[in-house]
Amino acid sequence: MSEPIDQLTAWLIPLAPLASAVIIALFGKLFGEGSHRLTVTGLLIAFFCAARVLVMKETSDGTGVVLRGPEWMSVGALQIFADIRIDTMTAIMLCMVTFVSTLVAIYASGYMHGQPGYPRFFAALSLFVFSMCMLVLSNNFLMLFVFWEAVGLCSYLLIGFWFSKPSAAAAAKKAFVVNRIGDFGFMMGIFLLLMTFGTLDYDSVFKMAGDVAEQHPQTITIICLLLFVGAMGKSAQAPLHVWLPDAMEGPTPVSALIHAATMVTAGVYMVARCTPLFVHAPTAQLVVAGVGAVTALLAAFMGMTQYDLKRVLAYSTVSQLGLMFLGLGSAVVSHDLATAAVTASMFHLFTHAFFKALLFLGAGSVMHAMGDVIDMRRFSGLRRLMPKTHITFLCGSLALAGFPLLSGFWSKDEVLAAVMAGTHEGTHQGYFKLLAAAGLITSLLTAFYTFRAYFMTFWGEERIPEEAGHHAHESPASMTTPLMILAIPALLIGGLLGPTGFFGNFLGHTVGLGHEGEHHLHWDVMAISAGVALAGIFGAWLFYVQSPGLAKAGRTALAPLYHLSLNQLYLDQLFTWIIVKPLWVLGWIGLMIERFVIDALLDFIAWVPNLVGKALRPLQNGLVQSYALVMALGLAAILAAMMLR
Repeated sequence: MSEPIDQLTAWLIPLAPLASAVIIALFGKLFGEGSHRLTVTGLLIAFFCAARVLVMKETSDGTGVVLRGPEWMSVGALQIFADIRIDTMTAIMLCMVTFVSTLVAIYASGYMHGQPGYPRFFAALSLFVFSMCMLVLSNNFLMLFVFWEAVGLCSYLLIGFWFSKPSAAAAAKKAFVVNRIGDFGFMMGIFLLLMTFGTLDYDSVFKMAGDVAEQHPQTITIICLLLFVGAMGKSAQAPLHVWLPDAMEGPTPVSALIHAATMVTAGVYMVARCTPLFVHAPTAQLVVAGVGAVTALLAAFMGMTQYDLKRVLAYSTVSQLGLMFLGLGSAVVSHDLATAAVTASMFHLFTHAFFKALLFLGAGSVMHAMGDVIDMRRFSGLRRLMPKTHITFLCGSLALAGFPLLSGFWSKDEVLAAVMAGTHEGTHQGYFKLLAAAGLITSLLTAFYTFRAYFMTFWGEERIPEEAGHHAHESPASMTTPLMILAIPALLIGGLLGPTGFFGNFLGHTVGLGHEGEHHLHWDVMAISAGVALAGIFGAWLFYVQSPGLAKAGRTALAPLYHLSLNQLYLDQLFTWIIVKPLWVLGWIGLMIERFVIDALLDFIAWVPNLVGKALRPLQNGLVQSYALVMALGLAAILAAMMLR
């Protein structure tokens, strides 16, 4: 029987990892390579508390509860309390975040073995999970923003963990700067929201949203668009996606954590949480859907030709996040289908966390065995050498590709069904036909590039790079055990929750729009999606196993498209020339003005009194006879003047 939520259980979820972070930061040198035990313990406590919250009365019946915290600040009529919010959406996110993070931490204990800064890594990892938990638990937009920024700071610290490595330091700076662009829009949205509603509490804002939208519809639209700009930065949507592939320079456990459980999931969660606001801004929802579709398609196109295994998975994350935003934007189709669209996106976010964490950790296992080489052109045929990594990576690949009846199949189909509903309902049917086509093409490309990476890594003749020496072998149990555990939900969680409609009905309580009582299986979408996934897998097998010459012929025949994809649409070069270089020139001009105008003026101002001082300095030479002479001359001048009178 479900129990009421108690304060201790709820607060332990964020405070357990925070305590781990503080203890390791203060006493990490004493613990040394045992620091991970504190992190794992803190995360396990957080996970069990989150699981308990998930089945408690206020969560399971959909009412939710706000646990009052201390007053944070009071400015005029505005009072902000450090409250935490527990409802179905919160509980699901917390269970996913803490479960995946625990396995990543266990994996990292083997992956980071022998690395300098070992305690620092686990202190930052614990702080990262604490920040993400508080972001999810926040009950007002100010707390959301604070921990939104804290998540960004932790990602900067972890991506740049190997700060002596130039590429890692550059990637960390790039992630930080690009996210500042999105966060500026997010901050402006919160300011406008405060000016419009006079409060930052979720419940108060969402209750007033309908009335405010009737009076100021454009204001609501602008608020939603500004909030979405923040989500574009955090969840790597085009054109603010450029930081995420470069973030692969950080340790692989960091990549898994960012792509599966924290950071990039924050934007999707925020937009889903703000659904009661977005439903009153249909223009903003159409923008969300459009940006998601474009991002999904472009990222899938760029992932087709990458040779860095982790970078392939990074573009896959960008693409899948695009599909999630496509689903969230599809809530505009009709009020009756809005809840289904939002829960579909959250369902895909949930299942994606397991198989994407599995794939990244599998890539890290390959990298660990190959002497840190991650270029797929330099190794192949690893399925016999690394059987556990091979079979678990295959499980993740099948789930990501949407293989029938596996987790990714069920959640992706829910998103596609929400999009396709817009092709025959609502007032934007033509627009949604384009979005549906983008979604299906993305699914095809996803299956192809996922199995391209799988076949290039694990099939063909066995080749091992020289960096791996003659001792390449399967990763230790601390790394393979999390892989085997993650493979289970990657395969099964979607099938357990999707076909019955349990996830949608459970989450529908707190979306804020009401929920449909009956769940429908979309057999037509399932058939199309299954065919698309199988076609993509077959195409990858044909090009990279059966007839490898076809891949080379394709590269030659489609050379312009190949190079466009390989070079990521030259977006980095484009941004360098239209943004970075002009800003550099502007900075150089400012430097010259400072050096030759401002500094010269200041030097002149200082030179004038110095010159006057030099002119008067001989009069104060310290010689008594000189002073006597001047006095005598002065006296003589006075006497002469008096005599002339």
